[in-house]
Amino acid sequence: MIEASNQPGDWADRMEQRVLDAALERAPTLGWNGRMVAAACRACGLSEGDRELLLPNGPRDLAALLWRRHDAAAMESLAVIDPDALKIRERISQAVSARLEVAAADGEAEKRLAGFLALPTNADLVLSLTWATADGIWRWAGDVATDWNHQSKRVTLSGILIPAMTLRLFDGREAADAFVAARIENVMAFEKWKAGRDFYAPLRTATDLLARLRYGPRDAA
Repeated sequence: MIEASNQPGDWADRMEQRVLDAALERAPTLGWNGRMVAAACRACGLSEGDRELLLPNGPRDLAALLWRRHDAAAMESLAVIDPDALKIRERISQAVSARLEVAAADGEAEKRLAGFLALPTNADLVLSLTWATADGIWRWAGDVATDWNHQSKRVTLSGILIPAMTLRLFDGREAADAFVAARIENVMAFEKWKAGRDFYAPLRTATDLLARLRYGPRDAA
């Protein structure tokens, strides 16, 4: 199990981490659900009222806390690596691998969380958390794009992260690494293909056509 870091913070921050630690101990037997949250809170001496104040969304709140803990731990492990010494595909591959290994360290509790997040009602949470992870990885890799590439890179990486996390938990590191390597190779091939192409040309053509329909030819005056 990954221990919570001893960083300064208010009571709520510290208690959230204590409850999360207690939840990780109980999730393998209780599952990732309201019952587990209640048991973890009781173990930390919280009343029902305190629990509702601290974790109003119950297991969803704890899921987000654990996910962000894993993000922080992955970034900490990457701090010893100089991304500038690596090719871009190597940067992304190493960052994704670090994130997968951090989560896998929580073993059965992480598998229970994966099952909880797979519920359709949690799709919004998964997308939000995965986007944040992808953003952190791209920032570590040195991405400075501010145009539509900023969005597309994170969407693409999110699409790699979600299945890769599942593969790492249930099929092992080798299967996950092979999947990530193949997907990154596909992405790099696409980036190379689209380099130099003007994807906004169709939009400009359509805009120009609409302008002509409304105002007539530009040279007509």
